[in-house]
Amino acid sequence: MPEKNSRIIAQNRKARFNYEIIDTMEAGIVLTGSEVKSLRMSKINITDTYAAQNNGEMQIHNLHIDGYKNASTKAQSPRRIRTLLLHKREIKKIQGYIDQKGLTIIPLKIYFNAQGRAKLEIAVARGKKLYDKREVEKKRDWDRNKQRLLKKEG
Repeated sequence: MPEKNSRIIAQNRKARFNYEIIDTMEAGIVLTGSEVKSLRMSKINITDTYAAQNNGEMQIHNLHIDGYKNASTKAQSPRRIRTLLLHKREIKKIQGYIDQKGLTIIPLKIYFNAQGRAKLEIAVARGKKLYDKREVEKKRDWDRNKQRLLKKEG
């Protein structure tokens, strides 16, 4: 979803390996000024992060943004719960997915869009079983070996 002239800050690389992605969408995040400055310096960790609905709004949990050292205001908790900016119909769509068994909301990447606003690409996902992960690994290894053999022969 990120546009051509957007700058990716952080990616959850393990997400596509650990989860089966069903649907993705873009959401804004409610941040303080010092948190935005920390994002610009890439002081963020989105692994083990998830989203949940609370009182009609989506919130992101476990998103770690380090404090900005030159901030003049009181430092906030780096893992505080942050609100996602979504339309009501998007929240209802996500809630419909969550109501199905075994689905969760995970972030895939965080980036600044062309207007300079911080955006979070979230995905509705289902956790993969261990045998699914092994199958993906086996297929990846086979494709790599096949390319090696074709390159050797050709």
